[in-house]
Amino acid sequence: MQLPRLEDLPLERGARVLVRVDFNAPVRDGVVEDDLRIATALPTIEWLRERDAVVVTCGHLGRPGGRPVAELSMAPIATRLGSLLGTDVTLAPGVVGSEVESALASLAPGSVAMLENLRFDPGETTNNPAFATNLATACDAYVNDAFGASHRVHASIVGPPLIVPSAAGRLLEREVEVLSKLLDAPPRPFVAVLGGAKVSDKLGVIEALLERCDTILVGGAMAFTFVAAQGGRIGGSLVELDQVDVCRTLLESGRVRIPTDVVIARDIAVDAQTAIVGAGQVPSDCKGLDIGPETAGAFADVIAEARTVLWNGMFELAPFASGTHAVAEAVAACSAFTIVGGGDSAAAVRRMGFADRVDHVSTGGGASLEFIEQGDLPGLAALRTAGAHTTER
Repeated sequence: MQLPRLEDLPLERGARVLVRVDFNAPVRDGVVEDDLRIATALPTIEWLRERDAVVVTCGHLGRPGGRPVAELSMAPIATRLGSLLGTDVTLAPGVVGSEVESALASLAPGSVAMLENLRFDPGETTNNPAFATNLATACDAYVNDAFGASHRVHASIVGPPLIVPSAAGRLLEREVEVLSKLLDAPPRPFVAVLGGAKVSDKLGVIEALLERCDTILVGGAMAFTFVAAQGGRIGGSLVELDQVDVCRTLLESGRVRIPTDVVIARDIAVDAQTAIVGAGQVPSDCKGLDIGPETAGAFADVIAEARTVLWNGMFELAPFASGTHAVAEAVAACSAFTIVGGGDSAAAVRRMGFADRVDHVSTGGGASLEFIEQGDLPGLAALRTAGAHTTER
């Protein structure tokens, strides 16, 4: 997939570049707990600074509902970005407007600023054209480096490329390059490991992967809808009854494997009393909450023989994290080209110490799955349009 690159931007000294980033990082008590999403944007920001651009980053934090929420200010994010860059990052007093323009006007070439939380303005999530115009026209160029948000038709994602010269950042380029390998000709056997709560959330990507994968290993709560499709007893485990027939059809492909044993408990709690039972033998007063050791071993054997592995979805609450750790160890130890789908999975892999043993840790969970399912994202399509406009200029 050809996207306009940073090198295609017509940059002069002091040019103001709006960089859409995905800095939706976990923050507790005003401190960023995991800075993966911030750190991965540094190559793009540094490239622009080296060319004396004024870098204006913009992103969102949480879901403030279109109004300012003090706890969701970008201030902690700006502080952490400044620490990583070794420079001050100016936090604008808002998202758009005269006060923001005044704050940006005094910035010197090579400096970095950050707009307040884009979602403080309702125009962001509703893709309001006026809001997109106000964002874009305040700058000379636009860069999308927010892969994790590029599946959303939001103003800051799809609006600016229609208005100003635009390009993909280094992170976005890398994500598309790596994930495209899964769509083109991945080395085989190609194994996907999928977790998550609901089959309905992953149905599209499961169907897309079945066209490319040799084996799909299903874990997480959604596995129990598959177990139910086989006629197993699942007790109080999460199940989507309207997806049972769909799961039965998927199982008929012969390439979807589900747990044979599970960890059960009456409640989800760190001090819960657990037991291991057959996947289809969950008592009525218990829930299935993790894959069992037999399943973990079988999954690890499949992963060990793979040449390409995609993993998305995990569970980390003790005492229901053994399955996740076993899969993580298998992925880290195998010789395959390994990709971990972003979001919670990316953060968990880092916490478990396996990030440096995985070939690619994606910064976008939902975006990576939608890209695999659709082969494209709204943010990428917008950039390709911008590339055509740039050529015409």
